[in-house]
Amino acid sequence: MKALISDKPGGPETLELREMVTPVPGQGEVLIAVRAASANFPDTLVIRDLYQFKPPRPFAPGSEVAGVVERVGEGVTRFKEGDRVFALLTQQGGYATHAIAHETGLLPLPGDMPFEEAAAFMMTYGTSYYALKDRAHLQAGESLFISGASGGVGSAAIELGKAMGARVIAGVSSHSKAEFCKQIGADETIVYDTELNKDNSKDLSRQIKTMAGGDGVDVVYDAVGGAYAEPALRALAWEGRFLVVGFPAGIPSIPLNLTLLKSCQIVGVFWGAGVMRDPKSHAKNVEELFALYKDGKIKPRITERFTLKDAAKALEMLEKREATGKIVITMDD
Repeated sequence: MKALISDKPGGPETLELREMVTPVPGQGEVLIAVRAASANFPDTLVIRDLYQFKPPRPFAPGSEVAGVVERVGEGVTRFKEGDRVFALLTQQGGYATHAIAHETGLLPLPGDMPFEEAAAFMMTYGTSYYALKDRAHLQAGESLFISGASGGVGSAAIELGKAMGARVIAGVSSHSKAEFCKQIGADETIVYDTELNKDNSKDLSRQIKTMAGGDGVDVVYDAVGGAYAEPALRALAWEGRFLVVGFPAGIPSIPLNLTLLKSCQIVGVFWGAGVMRDPKSHAKNVEELFALYKDGKIKPRITERFTLKDAAKALEMLEKREATGKIVITMDD
C-alpha cells in the first residue's frame, strides 16, 4: 500500500510518500481500502508532536476516512467485505490507500453518500453538534457568533446553527471568506483584523453586540482562540455561553472577572472524549446528523481536493489558515 509517512516531528514538508506493507486486521478490526480522507487542523499538530495524543512513529496522519471493507478480523460481526463505511481512526493512518479501524469506530455510509462527503462529515459536524447541542444547549431564536467560521468546524457550526433556529454571525479574516459564509447560510458576517490591538478589539466586541441585537450574543463558538477570544467573550449577553473549540491563533488568557460580571459560562468542547465517555449520546447525535443530511440541511462543503502524493499541501493550507470548508484527500489509482 501507499502511505504519507511521518518519521520525525515537523511540518508538512517532512512527510514522505512510501510503499508500506499492507496491515492485517486483528481481533475486532477491519481493513479499509480508503477512497477518501479528510484534512483536519489536528493533523497539522499531531505531525509536530503538539497534539494530546502522540502515535508511535512511523505513522500516516489522518483520522477520518471513507472507503470499502477489504478484510475483517476475527470477531467482527457488524461488517463484511465490500461494505461501504466511514471511520474515525484512533491511531491516525488515514493518509494511505489502506487503513486499520476498530469495528466500534466504523459506521455504514447512509444511502448513496459519496466517499468524499463521508470522509468530510463526522469530525466537523460531530464536534459542532456536540458543542452547540450538548455543551451550549443552543435554542431556536438565540444568537450565535462563530470565530474562524469559514473553516471545517466553523462552516459546520453555521449550518447546524441555522438548522437549530439560531441567528448566526460569522467571524472571518477576509471578505472572500465572508462571502463563503453567506453562501452557506450565515445571517451576518464580520471581517476582523488579522492583528488585534486594544482599539480594534473593542470594535470587534461592539460589532458582535450590535449584530446580535445590542444586549450581546447568546453563544460564542470560538474556533480560533488567541487574541480573538477576549473580545468575543466581552460580547456575550447575560448568562451567555462561550464554547472553547480550538486554538490555531494560540491559547488565550481570559480575565475571569468577565464571567462574574456577565454571569456567563466558559465551556470546554472535547468531542473525542465525549464520544468515548457517552457513546449512547453520540449514537443519538449521529442519527440526528444523518437525518439533517438526508433533509439537505447540512452538506460537507468540500472546496479543495488533493491526491495522496500532494496531501502535504492540504496541511500547509490549514496551517496558513487559507482553507475554507473542508479539504479532502483522494487516493491515487
